[in-house]
Amino acid sequence: MPELPEVETVRRGLAPAMEGRVIERAEVNRPDLRWPLPEGMADRLTGARVGLLRRRSKYILADLDTGESLLIHLGMSGRMLVSGVMLGDFHLDHPAPQKHDHVVLHMEGGARVTFNDARRFGAMDLVRTDREAAHWLLAGLGPEPFGNDFHESYLVTALKSRKSPIKTALLDQRLIAGLGNIYVCEVLHRAGIDPRRAANRIAGARIAALVPIIREVLAEAIEAGGSSLRDHRQADGELGYFQHAFRVYDREDAPCTTCATPIRRIVQGGRSSYFCPSCQR
Repeated sequence: MPELPEVETVRRGLAPAMEGRVIERAEVNRPDLRWPLPEGMADRLTGARVGLLRRRSKYILADLDTGESLLIHLGMSGRMLVSGVMLGDFHLDHPAPQKHDHVVLHMEGGARVTFNDARRFGAMDLVRTDREAAHWLLAGLGPEPFGNDFHESYLVTALKSRKSPIKTALLDQRLIAGLGNIYVCEVLHRAGIDPRRAANRIAGARIAALVPIIREVLAEAIEAGGSSLRDHRQADGELGYFQHAFRVYDREDAPCTTCATPIRRIVQGGRSSYFCPSCQR
């Protein structure tokens, strides 16, 4: 599942083709993805001008001049691909239509934005912009890691009564929005914290120190275009490269980059946790 850096990378790739431009024609090629698509979606998108493209947690929001926002969730295999425009030094020609091109936006200026999702675990919806905080996918999300509401005092207070393992607590989207399995593993390694430790048994100073580390790891991943392990692609179709900088994630039995101890893998809450048994306490 794409995490915050992958979604932010896609948002940044879409912005030059979408922001300030009219959706001249919208094609909706099936009635549903993971859930049913909104009624009249093609008509509601066609002719709308896109304002700001935003990210909330693992969702992209495209504000429209109709008073609605297009909510996009990539799911496990969804891709938002841009063609027909210059991205960087390259002109991306329109590819031939593909079987799993479920929603296609023909933008003013000749760009085409295609939502392709082979497994259909992604989602799209139209929501009133002034009511988006109450949308069932967004309601209850915690603060953004780069936002002003996410700070040392907040995290220390939020975790002081949590008896669950610190890895599980940090994955709770009600606590921090957008942080997922890959980056929690990397954060805990840099912080030297064992993922099995109960959150409320970790000293406040160590919890507070997680805030800048979380921001550091996410910023590095965004700069690298996210992590491409299976399906993630940037908006121009390129891979992300942060997986080459992993210190622990997906490195079972490989030497720790700090002390050379073999990396261990355990399962927590149905997800793999990777850590160094020597560096992380």
